Amino acid sequence: MPTLFDPIQAGDLRLANRIAMAPLTRNRSPGAVPQPITATYYAQRASAGLLITEGTAISHQGQGYADVPGLYAPEQIEGWRPVTRAVHERGGCIVTQLWHVGRVSHSELQPGGGAPVAPSAITARAKTYLIDRATGQGGFVPTSTPRALDASELPGIVQDYANAARQAVAHAGFDGVEIHAANGYLLDQFLKTGANQRTDHYGGAIENRARLLLEVTRAVVDAVGGGKVGIRLSPVTPANDIVDADPQPLFGYVVRQLAALGLAYVHIIEGATGGPRELPERPFDYAALKAAYREADGQGAWMVNNGYDRTMAAEAVASGRADIVAFGKAFIANPDLVERLRRDAPLNPWDQSSFYGGGEKGYIDYPTLATDAISTTA
Repeated sequence: MPTLFDPIQAGDLRLANRIAMAPLTRNRSPGAVPQPITATYYAQRASAGLLITEGTAISHQGQGYADVPGLYAPEQIEGWRPVTRAVHERGGCIVTQLWHVGRVSHSELQPGGGAPVAPSAITARAKTYLIDRATGQGGFVPTSTPRALDASELPGIVQDYANAARQAVAHAGFDGVEIHAANGYLLDQFLKTGANQRTDHYGGAIENRARLLLEVTRAVVDAVGGGKVGIRLSPVTPANDIVDADPQPLFGYVVRQLAALGLAYVHIIEGATGGPRELPERPFDYAALKAAYREADGQGAWMVNNGYDRTMAAEAVASGRADIVAFGKAFIANPDLVERLRRDAPLNPWDQSSFYGGGEKGYIDYPTLATDAISTTA
């Protein structure tokens, strides 16, 4: 019977345990360039079986929040190298999450101050994060009205994903990449009826709405190899004003198509991102989703996420319901979360006021069990 602390092979990724650090936006990369403290932050958490970085923009157009990192300019690649090196020096495994936010952006963040892009020109009832450069203070503001992408623009976006993946693995030192197709961002917008009202071959039927996600995934697999690629999906989350009229057949189709691509893992957000695991108004059968993937001969590790504690995570792995469990906010406040889970030790509380923006406070200054022991004996 497997445990959280047993190693696992996920495609080309050899993981020391089955605990992943979920991607967590921290807004500490001015100019979209990771800073030296970014290396410290991830290295502190390198005992996770898998580190998944914060969402990392594949292009300037893909940016949706101030001071999030990118993978489309030379200085960004250079900024990531010390991060991956620091993680590897501590024996960790790290992938970067490839991100295009689509309509969840603001014109201030877009090239030339233009409108964000989306499958259809429908404004998300959501907010993004901007920083006032005069004061240095950050805050949340409503997203801008997007424009609908022309079909002729989509091959360029597919290529942006492939280029970012290639840069991540070949030049920035990442062990692989995760395609962000969840939480109401661009690929999720194309998937779901609430954001996609297109009448061309990227809209309407399930096969059409899934087309861009599958084109992107195939291009990324071609760029770096399927064994280095994961994908994140969120069937029913309402995050960023996203909804689909009938998600079960949609995501069943998606995972059956993904099964043939030899992915390292499939990362599923269960319920509302950062909220309830069960949504009575949006019922979903996650066991059936996994079964559809396996029945289509999908071999990737099955990763689950959202509100797991130690007991729930242990049961999910022991029962075979999941191969890997991802933890989010608990990793922010507990750099040594793996050891704390192993010992069933108390967890540090997180400081939500320091989640987004800022410096070292609430980022690299959380105590570990080791530092607690030192302070106790001093």
